[in-house]
Amino acid sequence: MALDHVTLRTADLEGTRAFFEAVLDLEVGYRPPFPFPGYWLYEAGEPIVHLIPGGGGLPHREAETIDHAAFRLADYDGSRARLEKLGLRYQTMDLPDLRERRLFIHTPGGILLELVFREEPLANL
Repeated sequence: MALDHVTLRTADLEGTRAFFEAVLDLEVGYRPPFPFPGYWLYEAGEPIVHLIPGGGGLPHREAETIDHAAFRLADYDGSRARLEKLGLRYQTMDLPDLRERRLFIHTPGGILLELVFREEPLANL
């Protein structure tokens, strides 16, 4: 099984699109002619992030919510340099026992994204 895509509602459709293009190198691609605006953002020919307009709101404490979305990437140092060049604030987390390093950033609308960099497959641990 693999996660197919994530859909994000945003009050800043254009800003969020530009953010994903700049930070993750995603590209706008084909999207069916839905009766509402939005974008499908592609990586390696697959639409992995869908953006649609919508305002945010605080969920009820009892409601389930998605805490964050995570993307596995390569080139930790290059990605960190890109975030700095773009002037984006981020936090780091190193997990030596998993041989992983992580960067945490927020979209313009405040959604938490986790960027995961694994030095080698877990099967080799």
